[in-house]
Amino acid sequence: MNMIKMPLFLLAACLFGAPVFAQEAEKKETETSVPKNWHQLDPASSGFNGISLDKAYSLLKSKKLKSNRIVVAVIDSGIDTLHEDLKPVLWTNPKEIPGNGIDDDKNGYVDDVHGWNFLGGKDGRNVKEDSYEGARVYNKLKPIWEGKEVDVAGLSAADKLSYETYQKAKEKIVGGVNEEEIKYLKQLLPKFLAGDSILRKELGKEEYNGNDLKDLTVSSLEGKMTKSLVLNISKANNSYEITNTQLIDDINGQMRKADAANNPPKEYRKEIVGDDESNINDRNYGNNDIMASTPFHGTHCAGIIAAARNNEKGIDGIADNVRIMMLRAVPDGDEHDKDIANAIRYAVNNGARIISMSFGKDFSPEKQWVDDAFRYAESKGVLLVHAAGNDAKNVDSADNFPNPVYIDGKGKATNVITVGASGDLKNGGLTASFSNYGKSEVDVFAPGVSIYSTVPGGTTYGNASGTSMACPVVAGVAALILQHYPKLTPQQLKYVIEKSAVVSKEKVNKPGTTDKVDLSEISKTGGFVNAYEAVKLAGTMKTEKTKEVLPKAKIKKTKMG
Repeated sequence: MNMIKMPLFLLAACLFGAPVFAQEAEKKETETSVPKNWHQLDPASSGFNGISLDKAYSLLKSKKLKSNRIVVAVIDSGIDTLHEDLKPVLWTNPKEIPGNGIDDDKNGYVDDVHGWNFLGGKDGRNVKEDSYEGARVYNKLKPIWEGKEVDVAGLSAADKLSYETYQKAKEKIVGGVNEEEIKYLKQLLPKFLAGDSILRKELGKEEYNGNDLKDLTVSSLEGKMTKSLVLNISKANNSYEITNTQLIDDINGQMRKADAANNPPKEYRKEIVGDDESNINDRNYGNNDIMASTPFHGTHCAGIIAAARNNEKGIDGIADNVRIMMLRAVPDGDEHDKDIANAIRYAVNNGARIISMSFGKDFSPEKQWVDDAFRYAESKGVLLVHAAGNDAKNVDSADNFPNPVYIDGKGKATNVITVGASGDLKNGGLTASFSNYGKSEVDVFAPGVSIYSTVPGGTTYGNASGTSMACPVVAGVAALILQHYPKLTPQQLKYVIEKSAVVSKEKVNKPGTTDKVDLSEISKTGGFVNAYEAVKLAGTMKTEKTKEVLPKAKIKKTKMG
């Protein structure tokens, strides 16, 4: 999981302090300002490409429908459990007594009051950063295939898959490393950190973002260099809320990825969690610390879905009768298949009707485990909403996991919505430049550029961009529908959201290019999610009714019947 998108050559150039970047960074922001809640607005009345949320609420109010509370599980990095806009909407396990150190509900998880942390140890420690799955796969398969002459035609199906996976991982890890760029980063990272120290002193705080730097006058060369880097990356991501600590984590992650070409990645998770990672049935691990030290991403996503509405604080989430169940399974790096599979099962077993999943990776060595969890969720009537990813690639052909296509070749999950990120003509275009796309595999597009939501700090809010933000927008819309139409199956809910998507009348940018295409060329529906249209369509759906069992007739039939 990583929201920050910046090619290594640009990182290196920024660290060099190249004049072109320094000049650009010093410019004042000239883009048209957009409302903080632009993603919720109605396109027709506001001119912004939002989801018509107020219009949806007006329609629901006119129908006088009962609102049923819905549990939405968010599988992510953690959540600020003390945030003013999230405390009222946290799911609370009704069968667990907080803080008594006992597994009251006997589900294998002690004191799982608001969810569970699958990246925690029983000693209270937590996994913060981790390696990339490609590096893990490459180093696992390297001893098997490296330097061997392979007759692919003579391999068994299992060995052929192993060999092909090794080749892909090798290309990703070894072929994807630019030694010169890494060399520059290693040389210049200390200068960036020196500038970061100066900026922290100038600002009087340990964590800052691009907004803090826009009007800051810096005299030192190192300070100017670091300021230039932060502002340029903020501009490239359409978000000035990216912090210095996030950026440092990202650079270190790039360094870890490059190091994996020559060295096995450190087993961060193994040292702390202590489970048998090769055994999917070893499920009772982790701890109940769902905040940990990395709650930014999960806090932001949770707020988009369900930040307390109409409380005159911060923001209003999309759905107004939701409880958020946080399942921490996504580190700074790539998630592990076992943790995702177990998080899904936990959510299903504890009453979640919708699961929001803003994460993804290029390899899934234990995809069968995740597929089985998808099937389990499907059998229990749970909708899965997944972010398409932020690499501007076509996921019809490029690997992106998890996905609904079962690895055993036995079909495709019917309870999954895959979401690309849209924007607005006033904030960079109708499609996000970073969004993954796919005519078959990306179902809909939803707002994912400069989305304002809750961030850690108790009373703090900020913008972030990514399909990670578009995913909870759709999860929020799904929850709003399900509140009022609770008998809808996940398949019907998926149908409603997709069928009601507003088809784009204009051509859009194909992400990562300047090519203009129909939205239907890069997504299945060719449309943007719209809460009003979805609610309207949901009202026409027929739900299964329990057949009335009539008593047996006591009148005997005659020849006349």
